[in-house]
Amino acid sequence: MTPPPEDPVTPPPEDLSYEQARDELADVVRRLEAGGLSLADSLSLWERGERLADICQQRLDGARDRLAALLDVPAEEG
Repeated sequence: MTPPPEDPVTPPPEDLSYEQARDELADVVRRLEAGGLSLADSLSLWERGERLADICQQRLDGARDRLAALLDVPAEEG
C-alpha cells in the first residue's frame, strides 16, 4: 500500500527541523487523544506521527554524532 500524497500545505516530515517535527508530533498526539476522528483519519494521523517520531530521532542522533565528533577533536593550542 502506497502512502497518500502529502497535503500541499503540510510539508513532508523530512523537510522539518527537529523543533517543527516535535511540535507537530505533540499536536498529533493531542488530536489522537481527544478522539472523535474517523478510523481512516486516526490511522493517517498515527502514520504521520510515526514518521515525525522517526525524523525527531534522526535529528537527535545527528546532533549526538556531531557533538561526539567535536568532543573527540583535540583542542588547538594557540
